[in-house]
Amino acid sequence: MRLSIERKSTKIYPDLKRVVARFFFNGEARAKSIIQHVAAMSDEQVEITITPILREFSRRHRNITRIFEKHADRIRHLFAAVHVKYDNLSLKRKLLTGSYLTNEYSIESAAFFNPSVIEDVDQSGLEEGQKRIILSFRAVGEGHISSIAFRSGVIDRNNEIALQPSGNYVDEAEVIRNATYKKETFFQNAVSIKLPDPLMQEVMSTLPDEFEYISLKKVIREMQQRHQADHLVKKALERLLWLADSYYELNFSLDTDISDRVIFPYSDAESRGIEDARFVKYQEEDGSIIYYATYTAFDGVTIQPKLLSTEDFYNFKIMPLYGEGAQNKNLALFPRKIKGKYVMISRIDGINGYIMYSDKINIWENPQILYTPKYPWEFVQVGNCGSPIETPDGWLVITHGVGPMRTYCVGASLLDLDDPGTEIGRLKEPLLMPNKDEREGYVPNVLYSCGSIVHNDELIIPYGLSDYASGFATVNLEKLLTQIKADGI
Repeated sequence: MRLSIERKSTKIYPDLKRVVARFFFNGEARAKSIIQHVAAMSDEQVEITITPILREFSRRHRNITRIFEKHADRIRHLFAAVHVKYDNLSLKRKLLTGSYLTNEYSIESAAFFNPSVIEDVDQSGLEEGQKRIILSFRAVGEGHISSIAFRSGVIDRNNEIALQPSGNYVDEAEVIRNATYKKETFFQNAVSIKLPDPLMQEVMSTLPDEFEYISLKKVIREMQQRHQADHLVKKALERLLWLADSYYELNFSLDTDISDRVIFPYSDAESRGIEDARFVKYQEEDGSIIYYATYTAFDGVTIQPKLLSTEDFYNFKIMPLYGEGAQNKNLALFPRKIKGKYVMISRIDGINGYIMYSDKINIWENPQILYTPKYPWEFVQVGNCGSPIETPDGWLVITHGVGPMRTYCVGASLLDLDDPGTEIGRLKEPLLMPNKDEREGYVPNVLYSCGSIVHNDELIIPYGLSDYASGFATVNLEKLLTQIKADGI
């Protein structure tokens, strides 16, 4: 018999009005043509053209003039190529040029789903029984490009969820690339690229002990020229470059609401999207708190698991994950070390659940089978729906199972507290399965979550509705744990 759950009335749908002004570059030839056209305009023509643009779009974006000027500055090198002196241009002429290099992108026009929830950094000013939360979502826009978006809200004493209205603007972060790499560490991590050893040695021998991204890029481009006919080698070398490009930091302005902050694909390895962030409030051994999220980067061909970290949700650090266990999707980090080791669960083969232990948070080797499909509703595959939750009875893992008609259901498993490689029990029946109001969407019959939270003795599960929108469900924690233990393994 299935457990009784409560679906909340709160639903979150894609909002077409959530747009960001992004850099729009359609090749050097067109960019040079734009520079020449704008440079040839009279001051009066520039004034007449830019004024209505600023009037209209200043209502849609925070500081649109800064955005236009930044985008013009990004092609500064092309002005000299067409004999236009960039520094001598008036501000409005730069702004007009930048407007041609800008387009609006609707970040969630297609879908807003696969949420995770964590406790907010700030819990001040609340009444007893309330908790302030941060929700992350997979936001999908034009071209099916996925980003990480956020919302905030408060859970009240009755576990009703009140979401804060989203802000009026969407902002991109300042992107900071790591300036230098240590050769020994970088090439240890590059093993996952599977570049033939002679080529790897050739790249290594050409670089100093510490090198910059631009130096690596130069070496790789020269080698790609020499191996022009071997497309597999060229691709492997390109992935080595992407590896370096995968380390970066993001800084958002302090005057942004959390709903204004959107993490876009910024590296080549993420060019087709970043998917299904699983956030976890992580407690270090000294008691300090940091927030991590595992997510999937996709370039159209290759999947690369990555790790994001933040202490305040304004500043984020991004790094790739490596090793035999850092493959495929569905990686979820435990919220603390166990017996001195970081612990991660994953689904490296696309079918089964695995567990891994590591001394380093970004290197994962020796994955061991944790659970396999057992019941009819999970025969296709079984995996996690977010990081494990610590309870007195064990580590509670919210799972997903795929069954007939590619229907995704949400289940639950319980792992031993001291030995999480041991499964204590698993629900025989789904905890949550698509009802008639949830089965229609971009991908029908899919319920999926990336992270839940316990509050006021209930488990609160935010979940995606058929890869389109998001909703919430709650279940009594004690009853859930009792049922899992009764079902056993």
